[in-house]
Amino acid sequence: MKKIVQIFIIISAILLQFGCSFNAPLKTLYYETAPSATPENLIIFLRGRGGDNNDFAANGLIDDIKNRQLPYDITAPNAHFGYYFGETLVPRLKADIIDPAKAKGYKKIWLVGFSMGGLGSLMYTKEHLEDIDGICIISPFLGYDSILDEISAAGGLHAWEPGDYSEDDWQRMLWDWLQGYAKNEKLLPPVYLGYGRDDSYSLAHKLLGEVLPVEQVFSIPGGHKVEVMKKLWFIFLDKEVLRSGV
Repeated sequence: MKKIVQIFIIISAILLQFGCSFNAPLKTLYYETAPSATPENLIIFLRGRGGDNNDFAANGLIDDIKNRQLPYDITAPNAHFGYYFGETLVPRLKADIIDPAKAKGYKKIWLVGFSMGGLGSLMYTKEHLEDIDGICIISPFLGYDSILDEISAAGGLHAWEPGDYSEDDWQRMLWDWLQGYAKNEKLLPPVYLGYGRDDSYSLAHKLLGEVLPVEQVFSIPGGHKVEVMKKLWFIFLDKEVLRSGV
């Protein structure tokens, strides 16, 4: 009974914090940074569970794009935990950002997600492959120990069998889809993965990293911290991925 009360308190706190915003249009910041007067490329930053969408500018990530003169505009929705909890993140991203961006003429769209935002990036791409040209996930949250231990015990994502599962089992559904990268399915957009080797989520990172091309995986010492994520972001930029093919 005590555990049930604790769960009720947690859910109540979430509802009070986010109110009816589970399906509200995403509040979004836009940054026109592309050198071209008619930019065709867009980066969508997805935030972690803490902080907000102003943090990308505050931590210099917008300036990083400007200073390198990368041909991308940027948008940063306030995709907080309420959208994940309410299972509305994907349709809201589609309706509020990606479809309007395509209507404006943006042709190449990258998702860049940090921590929880890494999960959101993959969740969106799973549902709408046709919309996304590339994904960069830094220190992503990709599920809980139970599913990760199961995959690890099976010998990794190549060998793991997801078995039967319901649509409510988002973790098994996600990793079943990620198994497509182990099978080199051609229609999947490239995923770049960066993580700190001391991150509390590092088992998930290693399991995913094993099935990605080695040049698309980068790790450094450190845990699940902002300063580590910023260093990983610089490594991704140094790879010149965003400049190629545009």
